[in-house]
Amino acid sequence: MVSISKSLVPAIFSLLFILFLSVGIFLKKTSKGIHYWLFLGSLPTLVMNSRRIPEWLNEVFHSLGRGSFFIDGPIFSKLKYLVTCHPQNIEYILKTDFNNFPKGPDFRQIFDPFGDGILNADYDAWKVQRRMAHTAFIASEFKDLLSNVSRKVAEEQLLPLLAHAANTGSTIDLQEVCSRFAFDVNMNAAFGVHENYLSTEFPSNDLAEATEKAHEAVIYRHVMPMFLWKFMRLFQIGSERETTKALKTIDAHFYQLILRKRENLLHGIESFDLLSSHIKSQEQMRTSLTTKNDDKFLRDSMMSLLSAGKDTLASGLIWFFWLVFKTPAAEANILEELKLLFSSKSRELLEWPCVFDAQDLSGLVYLHAAICESLRLYPPVPLNSKTVLKEAVLPDGSLVKPGMQIIISNYSVGRMPWIWGEDCLEFKPERWIDADGKLIRHENMSKFVTFNAGPRTCLGRDMAFTHIKAVVAAVLFNFQVQVLEGQHIISKPAITLHMEKGLKVQLQKRII
Repeated sequence: MVSISKSLVPAIFSLLFILFLSVGIFLKKTSKGIHYWLFLGSLPTLVMNSRRIPEWLNEVFHSLGRGSFFIDGPIFSKLKYLVTCHPQNIEYILKTDFNNFPKGPDFRQIFDPFGDGILNADYDAWKVQRRMAHTAFIASEFKDLLSNVSRKVAEEQLLPLLAHAANTGSTIDLQEVCSRFAFDVNMNAAFGVHENYLSTEFPSNDLAEATEKAHEAVIYRHVMPMFLWKFMRLFQIGSERETTKALKTIDAHFYQLILRKRENLLHGIESFDLLSSHIKSQEQMRTSLTTKNDDKFLRDSMMSLLSAGKDTLASGLIWFFWLVFKTPAAEANILEELKLLFSSKSRELLEWPCVFDAQDLSGLVYLHAAICESLRLYPPVPLNSKTVLKEAVLPDGSLVKPGMQIIISNYSVGRMPWIWGEDCLEFKPERWIDADGKLIRHENMSKFVTFNAGPRTCLGRDMAFTHIKAVVAAVLFNFQVQVLEGQHIISKPAITLHMEKGLKVQLQKRII
């Protein structure tokens, strides 16, 4: 009798939650403002817009005409968020008073598929992982690895796939292509392995699919009350059952890769990927934070680094292509730079399809500006969450109290006229170039937080630019891309900003 009652508990709560969600959608599908409901606060409005949170928050900022506002939960929940896109607030939170705004315990519970990796860690645990990752990223051998991997995957996997699509007149989902490229180059960077997930056969890959499931779990947990998804996890139903299966797959792959890497290093087989660097750093540091469970520590570190790298890269690529394809003048300017670079090289070395060296691409000003502009409008991580430890008054006068959650809307920062000007919604790479044709370093300012800011500034920033430039040059220089008409391009609910139904395109070989 007890077991029957227990099994009914999550079902009852699930039914109530679905009923609440359905009623909310029936009453009002979306809301451009923020409305307060009796006893429930603004939770129903949040639920109604749960599939378009970044866009909805942006609409609220515009309707209120200011850079911060509060979201209150039900009166019995103590739930209260400050949502902000104010650059001075962001600088204060991410830099000035950094230690007062950690990720917090709620964040770690929701993101527990990532374990205790750098994405979840705070304080000493974060410092240890940050130091280890920094050691890897600044190594010249690792930078060389990244450049070689970008070129290799572009030349041996990406271009043959695109050439096949062009020759056969096939329609392909460019977002799927970008995602597979991102998985392959990041598996190379993280583990030193070649997955060949990007190929003309579009093969399945258990690990790639499992990491996607883990990300989906985090989205469900953001929408559901914590007690509900914890019940679902306890009784292994719904999305939490799928999450458990996905994590078993991830663990099996990761621990096997860790074992193999340890054996290789033991036998003197040298490599310069992130896992190798972490194992060496682990041996040198031998702190309590890294020796509690050596392999678990490595698993969590690699899970964070792989996920952060592959999903943000895929997002950055697809939105870049979407903006460039809609802006022929920008595409023409990028092509002009690539043609000048091509003409400076020996023709014998550059046959079709042409692949450019990362070092050569690093000097292209307009290409770099166009990538920055794309990341301004479509930051791969649209929202950043923080917890308040001590009461503080932010630069715009907002009072935040202990336990309160802060949501930084990276998405809205780039879309506010009072931050970026009246033309803020236009894709204008020129805003990143000064009168002398040199890059304007908005990247270092709090009004461009795509790569975070302060002590948690993204270590993979240069890696991201290297990979994006490699793909963009390979695609645009070698192919004319036609976006199929009639597609409704919107983002889907996710930690990172992806297109809900992808981007269908057809290709033709470009004659230079």
